[in-house]
Amino acid sequence: MNRVLILVNITALIIGISYGLHGPLLPLFAKNVIGASYSELGFIGLANFVPYMFIPIFVGILLDKFNNGYLLAIGASINSASIYLLSIAQSIPEIMGFRIMTGVAHAFFWPPCESIISKESTEKNRVRNISWFTMFFVLGFMIGPLLGTVFLEELDITYRIIFQLTAFILATAIVSALLISRKSKKDHHERFSFSSLKEMKKFPEVIILLIFCTSSFGLILSIYPAFLNDKGMSDTDILLLYFAFGVSRVVSLALAHKFSQRTSQTLIAATLAVSLGLALSVVSDSIYVYGAALLFMGFGFSIFFPLTLEIVLSKTRKEISGKIIGAYETIFGIGWAIGPAIGGPITQSFGAQAPYLVFFIIGIGVTIFAIISRKKLEPKRIQGN
Repeated sequence: MNRVLILVNITALIIGISYGLHGPLLPLFAKNVIGASYSELGFIGLANFVPYMFIPIFVGILLDKFNNGYLLAIGASINSASIYLLSIAQSIPEIMGFRIMTGVAHAFFWPPCESIISKESTEKNRVRNISWFTMFFVLGFMIGPLLGTVFLEELDITYRIIFQLTAFILATAIVSALLISRKSKKDHHERFSFSSLKEMKKFPEVIILLIFCTSSFGLILSIYPAFLNDKGMSDTDILLLYFAFGVSRVVSLALAHKFSQRTSQTLIAATLAVSLGLALSVVSDSIYVYGAALLFMGFGFSIFFPLTLEIVLSKTRKEISGKIIGAYETIFGIGWAIGPAIGGPITQSFGAQAPYLVFFIIGIGVTIFAIISRKKLEPKRIQGN
């Protein structure tokens, strides 16, 4: 692994720690300190993810024109500021405003990293390198909740102080991003255009699976912690559950290269695993069942990313790889926004378990669709691979 890939993975680890440290606690902070309802939690999640529906398209265009390391440093800077500002938030609109900043920042993190990895990889090792990058991010997301339990239980630190500590941790990613900029390859392939949107239209099967997966993921990130809290889970219990969630994600990503040999079967299994996790959430009454649910969903959410991205990149001209990555990430944003946008109001109107039941039913339908479309859910294999 070359120096650039090592620095990208270090950046992913740092940002993952910061996300894991504050992410599960933000819905609890909004609900228990600010007084947010489930609908308002949905709006907060929507505010976070809506920018990711649009900004990656513009970032994708920039990826083929500017140093990707600089774009990554911009994202880390905005992200650090947005999380620090959460520590002074006093109202739902303020939290929503700061989460919009986070959504913009995330669009300057993930696509540049993917573009750097793609340019530093061969077609044979691209899945492996993207999986390792994601694994380092998830490893950080797993470490973060453990740090949170220490801060809450041992040091008795408040949510606001944790947000400030998170911001300082994330700020260190600016250093690694600037180091990447010194080694990053700069390409200037095509003129400013939105051709990548047309390219993504060639992958309707991937889009359908991604929207289901990411909308479910958005629900788990934005509303699930408050749901667990209402079901009797303490702050520490919730952080430990998200640690288990991270373990599942790390293990599945470590094995992603092997799973990529059977891409369509793995994606079918992933949709089924997410659906099963959602179903367990509906019937669960103990921390162990919730843990099992998050283990299933951790596998499904994580394995989707490198395999679906490989399908898209393997069938796309390399000259527009940056733009297609931006378009691909926009699909993520659409799904992430859908989850909290409908999950919050459904919870408010029909009860705590309702959104997970709805998404479970949708997931079974998507699983059947994936089985029918399995031939189109395979990447273009290179000769000898």
